[in-house]
Amino acid sequence: MKRLKEFLEANIVPIFILIFIVLTVPVSKLTPQYLIQEMILRLDRNLFLVLSLLIPIIAGMGLNFGIVLGAMAGQLALIFITEMRIVGYQGVFLAMIISTPIAILLGYMSGSVLNKAKGKEMITSMILGLFMNGIYQLVVLYGMGSIIKIANPKLILSRGSGIRNAIDLQGIRRGLDGLLEVNILGQKIPLATFIIVILLCIFIVWFRKTKLGQDMRAVGQAIDIAKASGIDVDRTRIIAIVISTVLASFGQIIYLQNIGTMNTYNSHEQIGMFSIAALLIGGASAVKASIPNAITGIILFHMMFIISPMAGKELMGSAQIGEYFRVFVSYGIIALVLVMHEWRRDRDKKKKRKARFNAKEGEAL
Repeated sequence: MKRLKEFLEANIVPIFILIFIVLTVPVSKLTPQYLIQEMILRLDRNLFLVLSLLIPIIAGMGLNFGIVLGAMAGQLALIFITEMRIVGYQGVFLAMIISTPIAILLGYMSGSVLNKAKGKEMITSMILGLFMNGIYQLVVLYGMGSIIKIANPKLILSRGSGIRNAIDLQGIRRGLDGLLEVNILGQKIPLATFIIVILLCIFIVWFRKTKLGQDMRAVGQAIDIAKASGIDVDRTRIIAIVISTVLASFGQIIYLQNIGTMNTYNSHEQIGMFSIAALLIGGASAVKASIPNAITGIILFHMMFIISPMAGKELMGSAQIGEYFRVFVSYGIIALVLVMHEWRRDRDKKKKRKARFNAKEGEAL
């Protein structure tokens, strides 16, 4: 009974979403073939981004809302390769190369700021993302064309400075996805993208076993003990954020090459929120997350995304009802998991205090 209670407590979020999906799939009237193809598409599009959240969690920095900084770096790189008119998978890989130094710079800055806010990394990274969004908008809207030379008329506004609101990425659309695509039982599977995602999973598993990965785990478990062991805590935490930011820039490029259109001023804004919501729905927490959590979370979260509008349309006559529900769930899940995290931490502290008190009483007797 105790094990069942612990299991339900640890997996309440994915169980709730799974029940919702099971109840609404018949109502939505969507075919299994359509749902499978959509799941392949969503995993292809979003899995790399969600996996970029894992390294900071290992280092005890919680959920990195600051992956939007990486998304901004990826978008800047896409603007540059569109300006250079480089297309296909070459354009995708060049965008990743260009985004890397930008993401490293932003990641280093973010890590340095978060080191000043130990214990409050999540809210700090969220505010930092909002602040850097203002800088990004300033650079893209006023800097490009006037300070940074942009000659492509499809990119620049008629006034001569500022990037257009929507950029057509037709040149690199599915540049990576179409590099090695196979058809299995009528389902199109972009093998090239999934191979890159698998390589990232292997990297994460390998990285956890390295000296740096073990240092991050030590820092995540107890900063004071890690510091006493001779680990450079601040440096280790900065590296975790830099890796996460670089991976997020790659993830945003993969995401946008799949869509084929980039909203210059908005495409990155909800990336952090939705990626974190997907990870949490997969059963992760602010202190523990794994690759299976990321995969499970994307399947459940995006299945809900697909089903909700159709179920709302069938039940209420309006697909917008489903849209409102999924936005409510996205933010609600994050709030619920963070509240549960604090509740568990407070409960564990009380248990430790009680155990110490009982031990002292035993010694006194």
